[in-house]
Amino acid sequence: MILSVSRRTDIPNYYAEWFFRRIEEGFLYVRNPMNAHQVSRIDLSPDIVDCIVFWTKNPANMMAHLERLRDYLYYFQFTLTPYGKETEPGLPDKKELLSTFRKLSEKIGKEKVIWRYDPIFLSEKYTVEHHLEAFGEMADALAGYTERVVISFIDLYAKTKRNMAGLSMREMTEEDMLSLAAGIAKTASEHQLFVETCAEQITLQNFGIRHGSCIDKNLIERLAGCTLAGAKDKNQRKECGCLESVEVGTYHTCLNGCKYCYANFQDAKVRENAKLYNVDFPLLCGSIGPEDKITVRKVKTLRDGQLSLFDQTKRENGTES
Repeated sequence: MILSVSRRTDIPNYYAEWFFRRIEEGFLYVRNPMNAHQVSRIDLSPDIVDCIVFWTKNPANMMAHLERLRDYLYYFQFTLTPYGKETEPGLPDKKELLSTFRKLSEKIGKEKVIWRYDPIFLSEKYTVEHHLEAFGEMADALAGYTERVVISFIDLYAKTKRNMAGLSMREMTEEDMLSLAAGIAKTASEHQLFVETCAEQITLQNFGIRHGSCIDKNLIERLAGCTLAGAKDKNQRKECGCLESVEVGTYHTCLNGCKYCYANFQDAKVRENAKLYNVDFPLLCGSIGPEDKITVRKVKTLRDGQLSLFDQTKRENGTES
């Protein structure tokens, strides 16, 4: 089983202690967002959890205690964008975050810290030229501290449009995407970085940019030294190439306040849910009511055999298919 921690909220930033305690207790609860009274009990035994994928914009609160994950394989998806407080009000200064990224890389290895420069949107302030200049500055700061960067172009859901109404956004054309891709690919190549897209329809292979997988079967096999039997995640969009995983987060709990976020409905709801946070309870930002039904979810290891030396070399060289 792969744990996704989490596409729905920033657990390393705000709920790290809760997650560490769940690891130590050996299980957690997850509420089904499509059926509020359906709760799953997830076994967190090290012999079942093949890898933990963390998603975060600031892992500083987790970094000092990573030894509590010594029995687990994990890596981080670390989002670093050029946006200011008008777009990402809950985050510290980008210089501080760049320093945090480098420290995390030094602690766990550059192959386990993936840079996400996403989502990319355009506005009066954040032009194509601004993005390419900012990407270059960040690439300079992160060179040697990561192996790859993931990009995506913003998906404008109804609630995203509402939350971003004051940012003077403009529609992104295919020409814009190609210009961004060309510039990002050139800079990335100069810094020995692979570039991948996240759940994008557009093909950018002419620039050396691959369709990527955030929960990456090849990367996990490389880190684990074994093959995995898992399939593509059927619960994600068809453009998503992620390996199947178990999501442990809760929607409407992320306090970063990013205006482009699809996982928060409104700030008031987030603040209300955050007040329910209890590090000792197995459910993130919630409790079990009399109408809730707890079901033990059937999970198992995906490990399928030892990785051959040939396959290991391909993954280390970034030539896996």
